[in-house]
Amino acid sequence: MAAGKKSQKKKSALIINGVLILICGIWLLPTVGVFITSFRDSQDIFNSGWWAVFPHKEDINIGEIILDDAVDVNGKIPVEGINASFEELREGITLPDGRKLTWIGNKRSRKIIISERQWVGFANNLSIDNYKDVITGKEITFTDSAGNEILRKGNNLGGAFLNSIAVAVPATIIPILIAAFAAFGFSWLKFPGRDLFFTMIIAMLVVPLQISLIPILQDYTKLQLNGTFLGIWLAHTGFGLPLATYLLFNYISSLPRELLEAAYIDGATNFTILVRLILPLSVPALASFAIFQFLWVWNDYLVSLVFLGEKSRVITYALASIVGEKGQDWHLLTSGAFVSMLLPMAVFFMLQRYFVRGMLAGSVKG
Repeated sequence: MAAGKKSQKKKSALIINGVLILICGIWLLPTVGVFITSFRDSQDIFNSGWWAVFPHKEDINIGEIILDDAVDVNGKIPVEGINASFEELREGITLPDGRKLTWIGNKRSRKIIISERQWVGFANNLSIDNYKDVITGKEITFTDSAGNEILRKGNNLGGAFLNSIAVAVPATIIPILIAAFAAFGFSWLKFPGRDLFFTMIIAMLVVPLQISLIPILQDYTKLQLNGTFLGIWLAHTGFGLPLATYLLFNYISSLPRELLEAAYIDGATNFTILVRLILPLSVPALASFAIFQFLWVWNDYLVSLVFLGEKSRVITYALASIVGEKGQDWHLLTSGAFVSMLLPMAVFFMLQRYFVRGMLAGSVKG
């Protein structure tokens, strides 16, 4: 009986894991295709799909036959030991030895291509040239689908990448620090209007940031902050503080009260308790919000467009420019997309072990 239950449990686990792996594979398939496309030549992209980089069988032209003018193309056409009509040759005829005869063009062309199925793969054509072209601002040359030489200027995605770092890193650290002080105060300190202030902060979570862009922009214009990094840091800090305060409050309020009481008895000040006790214990919650805030700021387009504009364009603005200017240049679009994904993926994988712990902070009491 026990062996049967164990076997049934193992089968259930295999089925569940198999279904999850299948779902993940289907979900990741488009991303894999875009990733492979980012390394392919522009001409290869137009001629075949991204899966062509893997070994596969394909009809390879090994020769051609030009029929003599004396051959009647309206009847049976003798070629390579067989007699076939024009329509049959247009569809393609496979010879006993495996070769294939295919008529190219109309009857006046009198041209038949001889092909043979062979194992091919285009992995050798992969290169990092697309990334070089899209990251730099130099002039680049490539061939389009019609075989024409195209000369264009690169999008300088490298400069936009650095601008995004300059925006995202401070816009992640500043609200974390401010929210940590606020969450500590709301959790453990008693002062007049504490509940009212906390309710007002949480209520701001439901306010769309779009309705505040114009008033903030007007104030920034008066203060000459528009188009500066300081302006966008303050904007992202204000937009991210409600969620940060709520998330850290849930975690900090769940910490054992005995720890703080022991620190107070030893003579520690509130600032010392926050810096040396609360913050080290709140690393999971801090990391969770850091992931949220960094990804949101990094992928933001609207706020950066309003408060920075083209003067110090970030990577989302640069990608939008590629779509507008070079919408048909898939090799540049795909490589630019993966350049923009590198740092967010690195941040997520570095902090993901804290993610679930921080999200569940304060959800279980007792």
